[in-house]
Amino acid sequence: MKEDAEQKQRILATERYKNGEKPESICTSLGRSKVWLYKWIKRRTECNDNEGWSKDLSRRPLSVARTPTEIEELVKYVRLSLYNRDLFCGAQAILWELEDLDASPLPSLRTINRILIRNDLTHRRTGKYEPKGTEYPVLDSSMPNSTHQADLVGPCYLKGPIRFYSLNVIDIATARCGVQSSKLKASGCIMRCLLKIWRRLGIPDNIQVDNALTFRGSNRHPRGMGLLIRMCLHNNVEPWFIPMAEPWRNGTVEHFNNFYRQMFLKKVFMTSENELNSESLAFEQRHNSSYRYSKIGGKTPLKVLAERNAVLRFPEYDQIPKAWHEKPETGKYHLVRLIRSDLRISIFNEHFPVPPELEYEYVVATVDVKEQKLKLFSNKKQVEQFDYKMR
Repeated sequence: MKEDAEQKQRILATERYKNGEKPESICTSLGRSKVWLYKWIKRRTECNDNEGWSKDLSRRPLSVARTPTEIEELVKYVRLSLYNRDLFCGAQAILWELEDLDASPLPSLRTINRILIRNDLTHRRTGKYEPKGTEYPVLDSSMPNSTHQADLVGPCYLKGPIRFYSLNVIDIATARCGVQSSKLKASGCIMRCLLKIWRRLGIPDNIQVDNALTFRGSNRHPRGMGLLIRMCLHNNVEPWFIPMAEPWRNGTVEHFNNFYRQMFLKKVFMTSENELNSESLAFEQRHNSSYRYSKIGGKTPLKVLAERNAVLRFPEYDQIPKAWHEKPETGKYHLVRLIRSDLRISIFNEHFPVPPELEYEYVVATVDVKEQKLKLFSNKKQVEQFDYKMR
């Protein structure tokens, strides 16, 4: 056996060393290193030639950090509970449940997966999985500027060094992009970028963004309406805020962000702010006039726009007028949220109770500025309403 041959070689090498043979000669003849030879000389010396010194030692750790029994049992219970209710019951769903239960210590996704494998809890339901409850609300994108998705990329860096952020916008219907850079990510700076993009792409009916403070406003004044909301409502645009921690809901612009990094930031050499602005505009125009998407039939974004014969709206101003900073008196903005087991919905850090039947469903929370109401919709049907006085 291989192990027996290894042991014989170790014994032979150490015997030759004890008999006075030079290490170089021993190692050369056996095809071994000096480190290997001295390792076994030391092992034999420490064991005083006792039987077994030449055998391999176990590589098993002396101590293994195991998950507390209580946590393992809780993971098994939560998984069974989710499974029996025909809900998603993978590691991520279990982790969400444990967070809601304030479990401590909170296991990692890797630990949860190990627990499931160890307890043979990885089997799937038979047949096709039928999702429970409301489908995720999808905005209309049938016409140019029906819906824009926007996201902020950064901080990014150029040689110089120059630090900047890029506001990237995609028109879902045509795949046209708008790219505008800013040295700061303050709301006022980014909204000036949005105005410049609107002057090139046109004003949308809806704009979908994540929940970054740049877009939603202040934590201290959740009902104060940030500059994005005010600017949109003054232009008859309805902002939509995707669920927390679900960036894939803004998947089109997220995909474009990767393209922007690979095909622009990593390939175009720029050393100044002026070069960045001019090259960003050139990249935008090149993308819209020459890049082809399979989802629009292999056509370019500008070709699709020309075929639709849509009438686009454009802002009249080069700078954001003072009127857009004022609180609008009409309009609506929306937040899409997944209702968890605590049966509460978070509206910019304010929490409101929801009916039990909405558990694990996506709900659209609509703020009606004119009526000063917060309305909850499930499957396009209103299910709850709260007074929501703007501040």
